[in-house]
Amino acid sequence: MNWRETISKTAQYLEAHKVPDAYVAAESLAARLLKTSRANLVTSLDAETPPRYLEALRRAMSRLKSGEPLQYVLGEWDFRRLTLKCDKRALIPRPETEGLVSHVLSALDKLDSSIRPLIIDAGTGTGAIALSIASEAKRPVSIIALDISSEAIELAKENAALLNLADKVHFVVTDGLDSFDEPESIDIIVSNPPYVTSAECAVLDPRVRDFEPRLALDGGVEGLDFYERYLADALNLLKPNGQIFFEIGESQGAKVLNLMQSFGFLDARIEKDLAGLDRYAIARLP
Repeated sequence: MNWRETISKTAQYLEAHKVPDAYVAAESLAARLLKTSRANLVTSLDAETPPRYLEALRRAMSRLKSGEPLQYVLGEWDFRRLTLKCDKRALIPRPETEGLVSHVLSALDKLDSSIRPLIIDAGTGTGAIALSIASEAKRPVSIIALDISSEAIELAKENAALLNLADKVHFVVTDGLDSFDEPESIDIIVSNPPYVTSAECAVLDPRVRDFEPRLALDGGVEGLDFYERYLADALNLLKPNGQIFFEIGESQGAKVLNLMQSFGFLDARIEKDLAGLDRYAIARLP
């Protein structure tokens, strides 16, 4: 078979086994094997598919059939300008989080140019947020990326090394912001914390529930545990006028806004993602 036929048959098999976006998955698998992009597959469609690649595709299809996410099967995923190593050690980076990075970068542009801002990424996972800021910031910044999971931190370090950003981000295994004891030392805290309610975690899509780390999903009874905790810590750790940036669940806007205001933060607001859903909570310390 040539690659055109291989991709078509792969997509048919995946569709028959109810794998979402079967044709996209088939093309993505082929592109990964050919070390190219989906857009450039057209140049290889008439070439014969080597037997060793067919065997690799069979193994990948079996994993997808079992419900494993495409991102983990591929072993990598694109986030903004970066291609990140991606596996079960951390949550899969999602497009919504790309917007969170945009808000932080916009805020950096408005800070006093004479300072080198300190940015904390709490719950870094793959390192997507911290590494994107490190690669895109137009000014010198100091970035510390935190995660309670030592496995996630190892994955983030691997991504930093692969992207030649290891000297731009410092990674720490710690529970939240507990390792910081110097008050008024941080300019920006950014976090995509666990915000799925404990009850919702039990009924998530099996591709999420059974493969992605529960630790990175479960935000407690109301999904708000980490917002309350980080806001309390931020009162002590942020510099005056320091800012906090959260990703939130689409139904949590009003509750998180109320939380930020109840902790005394100013200019608290909820911003929407590209789908028009409440997705980002932003506020400033007096």
